Amino acid sequence: MSALLGRSPETLSIQERRQFAGQWIALEIYSPETLPLREIAAVGPTPAECATQLRARSLDPSGFEYTLIKPAF
Repeated sequence: MSALLGRSPETLSIQERRQFAGQWIALEIYSPETLPLREIAAVGPTPAECATQLRARSLDPSGFEYTLIKPAF
């Protein structure tokens, strides 16, 4: 799953979407002050696991949105 970190969700291939379907990703919430890049910051089976990963990197989980990866088709 670490292969997804730092990538844009829009760049995931069909094969990757199938492989990681059902996993959650964390993306930094957009704000005009930060203009975050749309990059995957954490991947896990639940939003709580994503938040744990973010905390381990000294990031505030409340500044992220959590999205479920869905299969391409």
